[in-house]
Order: sequence, then C-alpha cells, then structure tokens
Amino acid sequence: MAGKRTYEIVFIINPEAEDAEVMRMTEAVQKIITDQGGSITKTEMMGRRQMAYEINHKRDGIYVLLEVDGSGAEIAELERRMRVNDRILRYMTIRVDEDRRRADKFKARRARKAERRPLAGKAKAKDADSEGAAGSEAA
Repeated sequence: MAGKRTYEIVFIINPEAEDAEVMRMTEAVQKIITDQGGSITKTEMMGRRQMAYEINHKRDGIYVLLEVDGSGAEIAELERRMRVNDRILRYMTIRVDEDRRRADKFKARRARKAERRPLAGKAKAKDADSEGAAGSEAA
C-alpha cells in the first residue's frame, strides 16, 4: 500500500458498559492499532448519546472517536476484532486524508484568487476605514 493514510474510526459501545470497561475497550483498540504499526493522533471520548434508531434494542450508546495514521492493514485487523466484539454495537472507518488534501487544494486556490484581485480587498478595507472614521466623528 502507498505510505501512511489518515483514518477516522467511530465506534459505539453498549450503554450498559461501565466507565472502566469503556476505557479498557478503548485502550485495547489503541493497542491493536499500535501493535500493527499504526499511530493514534487523536482520541475523543464523545460520551453517551442518543442514536438515530435502535440497535439491538438500545436507544443510546457510548461514542468513541479515534484518528489513526496507518497503512490500512491495522484497520482490517481492527474491524475484524470489532465485528466479533458483542459490546461494540457499530463501527465506522472513514479515510480522511484525500478529503483533507482536496480541501487544502481549494483553500490554496481561493488564496491565489484573492491575491489576483487586490482591488476588491483594498476597496473593502477602504470602506471599513471610512466607516470607522465616520463612526468616530459622530461620537
């Protein structure tokens, strides 16, 4: 596979699980990723939230978000283990590096266009300056 990729993994834990069990499961997931050669850049415990629809007769769940850098092999192993874990109601893995690269490209393009139109930027600044001067004269 091509280099490191960035993934976001969200999984929902059974709401009947205690806090210690949730932490243990999250640490186990992190260990799977690091043992397979990936690295975790962000971990967010989103807490208990209501779900849009029932899953296994449960209306809410404990949400956990992980951001992972890896090659993809660790994701396959992680999903395999999540699939057989009864306490994990649902999981979703999304590859986000391409989306972020695309967003950075559009951001750079907007910046280049703004540089090419210096009159529009100066006209707005001039209007703001004249409004500020008029406001101070009125006071």
